[in-house]
Amino acid sequence: MTKPEKVAVLGGTGFVGKAVSGALLERGHEVVAIARTPRPVAEGASFVPLDLAAADRDQLAATLGAQGVGAVVNAAGGMWGLTEEQMVDANVTLVAHLLAAVETLPTRVRVVQLGSVHEYGLAPLGTSMTEAYVPEPVTAYGKLKLECSNLVLDAAARGGADGVVLRVGNVVGAGQPGHSLLGVVAAKLLEARSHGQAELTLGALVSLRDFLSLTDAAEAVATAVTAPGAVGEVVNIGTGHAHNARQLVNMLIDASGVPTTLTEAPAPGPETDWQQMGIEKAAALLGWTPRRSLADAIAELWAATVAESDGALAETEVDTGR
Repeated sequence: MTKPEKVAVLGGTGFVGKAVSGALLERGHEVVAIARTPRPVAEGASFVPLDLAAADRDQLAATLGAQGVGAVVNAAGGMWGLTEEQMVDANVTLVAHLLAAVETLPTRVRVVQLGSVHEYGLAPLGTSMTEAYVPEPVTAYGKLKLECSNLVLDAAARGGADGVVLRVGNVVGAGQPGHSLLGVVAAKLLEARSHGQAELTLGALVSLRDFLSLTDAAEAVATAVTAPGAVGEVVNIGTGHAHNARQLVNMLIDASGVPTTLTEAPAPGPETDWQQMGIEKAAALLGWTPRRSLADAIAELWAATVAESDGALAETEVDTGR
């Protein structure tokens, strides 16, 4: 596949979508971020407003056609704070309409679907889930994301789109959503910074998950946009290692420098809540391997949290004439 002149990033104002836009721009692509609400996008990207969950095939086709895109990255979707119907619209319905839309365009379009490790469900302790692992999602979100992946793979098989599915692990980095575990902890540490000490009370931090740097994830997605051997494939994007949630919380406490007392609820049993991906296929098909440590990703998360807070404070002081 030749390098597209322009890439549409659906959900390009979000946590992952904005980082993906930046990685694409660094590779010389033009990028248009498409999302419902106007918010900051990666520097150099353009923005087109569209309610993706509500858009039908014709609206998506008209928008993508007007932009002249050669590839689409679907970084949209959602689960937090949505009803079951809204989750279906934001995930499965959007992908179905997107695939129908690109089939009407005059040229074949690469569609990179950002799937999730949660499509696999859980695995026995110590197992590396390769792409050959039979998905058995245990959450509503995981089940919907698996439906999306299957739609993209079906479209690729029939030649409707150059579809690629990336099953992405748990992403960590600057702009971490506030509803996530690390987003919640970062907010509490930020609030406690002025007091000189934090008291954190959290649930049992026993889950073992495949976490990876936001920057690494974005680079994998940008690579998949043009990788010639990726069409019709599912590719895992992770580190190939499971980390305990407690480890990440402690990394964040260390990065903040805030003296902290951490109280954790008793674990209901042994630490068997496990997800770890095999990532050899990503190296073979995309030439991609993770390069950044989780400590670096968490340091970036904290630096961005502080910068956003300081920037908001400065704006408030200007508005109030201080």
